[in-house]
Amino acid sequence: MGKLVIITAPSGAGKSTIVKHLLTAIPQLVFAISATTRAPRPHETQGKEYYFIHNDQFKQYIHQRRFIEWEEVYAGQFYGTLKSEFKRIWDIQKVVLDDIDVKGATDLKRVFPKKSLAIFIKPPSIEVLKERLEARNTETPEKIATRIQRATMEMQYEDRFDMVLLNDDLEHAKAKAVNIVNRFILGQ
Repeated sequence: MGKLVIITAPSGAGKSTIVKHLLTAIPQLVFAISATTRAPRPHETQGKEYYFIHNDQFKQYIHQRRFIEWEEVYAGQFYGTLKSEFKRIWDIQKVVLDDIDVKGATDLKRVFPKKSLAIFIKPPSIEVLKERLEARNTETPEKIATRIQRATMEMQYEDRFDMVLLNDDLEHAKAKAVNIVNRFILGQ
């Protein structure tokens, strides 16, 4: 079994941007594609950012124990990590990079305590997080309010991870993430 890098953060904290940078900067990393029941956003592609599946199929996968972890993140919206994704990446001798919500991240850390590095990306404040979500122009004010409410809860999880990375300066946060992950991969 290989290594696992877990990146987690509240929505809008810069998690996806830092993950994309890590994948470019560190060739040993391969992105683990999660499954979700939510609809794809305009820029998302099936099998690239997520496996977009119907609720019934997701529930069937739960009963078949195909997930390492799964959660109903928002009412009616499920997310999960397929066992087959980790196997696919470890079979080619690469390091799994998983971009996941905080509860899923704590579950993965519990399942793989010695083989994983869990990094919590912390936004400068809830106010900055709200501004970032509004700037995306991808969601209604109601959905943003729901995400902010969840982010407030997620911020309480930061002490459960190996590292907390403050994203108050994106370039600095990306460079620090590369340094942290490289040290982990090299066993330092």
